[in-house]
Amino acid sequence: MIDFELDEEQQLIKETVTAFAADVVRPAAHDADETGVIPEGLVAQAWELGIIQNSIPEEYGGYGSTPSTVTGTIVAEGLAEGDLGIALHLLSARLVVDAVMHAGSDEQKKEVLPLYCTDKFVSGSAAVLEPQWNFSLSELQTSAKRDGNDYVISGTKCYVPLAKTSPYMVVFARGEEEPIEAFLLKAGTPGVEIGEREGLMGIKACETYPVAINDVRVPASAKLPGSARGLLRRSRVAQSAMAVGVAKASLDYAIEYAKEREAFGVKIAQKQAIAFMLADMAIDVDAARLLNWEAAWSVEHNEDPSREITLARSYTDNAVMTVTDNGVQVLGGHGFIREHPVEMWARNGRGFSVFEGMASV
Repeated sequence: MIDFELDEEQQLIKETVTAFAADVVRPAAHDADETGVIPEGLVAQAWELGIIQNSIPEEYGGYGSTPSTVTGTIVAEGLAEGDLGIALHLLSARLVVDAVMHAGSDEQKKEVLPLYCTDKFVSGSAAVLEPQWNFSLSELQTSAKRDGNDYVISGTKCYVPLAKTSPYMVVFARGEEEPIEAFLLKAGTPGVEIGEREGLMGIKACETYPVAINDVRVPASAKLPGSARGLLRRSRVAQSAMAVGVAKASLDYAIEYAKEREAFGVKIAQKQAIAFMLADMAIDVDAARLLNWEAAWSVEHNEDPSREITLARSYTDNAVMTVTDNGVQVLGGHGFIREHPVEMWARNGRGFSVFEGMASV
């Protein structure tokens, strides 16, 4: 039976992340969105929370807690409620850590995981999305072909987070043995060309880049032997959680604004049209969270999570756009002013329908 009651550790993590997002992330979000720069002090504070190290076994230098997909969704939602761009940056290490933890070989774990258990922030990166109008995870254009003891990888990727600063990048490609295969590439691998930082409509605090992979030759040991499709499922759960966080932020802000704003002598929250809109937003947020947690629970308990993940991703992608758009509408003309965060949440929320592989749990 599915049980969403948080244990003591999960409740503590939830409270810690929620407080950090409210007290540290949210106040920095506007400037980070405007400048595209996240304060180093904020990143260092987040790293000290041990969010990444907590899921890494002690033998590799981590804290040794049992990895939990549900716990990961709690963290992802909480940080995204503070700011999506900053959350993607802070959790980028999970793109590599989770890939190696769940699909890597023993040698890859020994090589990679200790690097993410140091006392300073280390980023990670993953290359999934491709610049085609008909992009499909089941028909990747990036290919990986076996050549003796090596693989030769060719293709073009976009929306690759922190590609220039990450020591490792997980590249997803169409294989000869499997429809989707994942490879662990080290920074500086010959043939990997990282372009200029992309200018995006949203998540402007997080650096993303186009990456050209030009007949890159890597040893067979670079391939992650586990399920690449399983990693992409985890990514979709993470992104659904973040969509819930963004929607929740817009809902809460709209409620507080409606309680304070007066029109024709009464608070606008008392207006039926506004009250009904806020109620619909709250329903969407709660429904999205339950679908996301159900998908996370299915992944964590080794069930086939395909149905649950598809439902969660489809619903949350639509819900976050609806809720954030309504958040702008509740504020009226003020919703279009950049001093209010609802316009940023609307821009960020619109991206979930195209994001792939930018987060993990």
